[in-house]
Amino acid sequence: MSVFSTSRRLVLRLGAAAAFTAALAACGDSAPVFKGSDISGTQLGRGMELVDYNGKTRQLSDFAGKVVVVFFGFTQCPDVCPTSLAELTEVMKKLGPDADRVQVLLITVDPERDTPEVLKQYVTAFDPRFLGLTGSPDQVKKAAASFKAYYAKAPTKDGSYTMDHTAAFYLLDGKGESRVLANNNIGVDALTQDIKALLKG
Repeated sequence: MSVFSTSRRLVLRLGAAAAFTAALAACGDSAPVFKGSDISGTQLGRGMELVDYNGKTRQLSDFAGKVVVVFFGFTQCPDVCPTSLAELTEVMKKLGPDADRVQVLLITVDPERDTPEVLKQYVTAFDPRFLGLTGSPDQVKKAAASFKAYYAKAPTKDGSYTMDHTAAFYLLDGKGESRVLANNNIGVDALTQDIKALLKG
């Protein structure tokens, strides 16, 4: 199953909520218009409780006041994950001083191999401000479910495995509310614009 199709299904699954929110937003003239899908009101991520690469338990409330960008992935991902993190690195550069008000979180879907040490080395190579989150298989499962994110092991011919997973950016505002779901091919400029819109809110 491709990461594109799973992301597309997720966008469609949340479409009804987004359409409803858009209808409500039309009543006010200050609602931001996002490049990604508006998922305001869906309360995604509320059940997240994981451990960062320093061993500290993390919840969304820890990042109050910051725009949070959540991405599900894993360190042995051959293409989508490093490409997406490289784009987020560019986004942080474009934001300039505002980048200090943004927290990027990579939640691993491969907790068996992605130890805290491995995660730290991986995400900080892109930007030292990025955080990697892991936990027990059950914790990761609950976190993914709270974001309605999909992931599954995919065996490889050499007897090992890779991971299929939702490849999308979840943008949450400073109050910890889920606001935007952006496909991983949305591009740096569109992501930057949506983050700036949330920073103004």
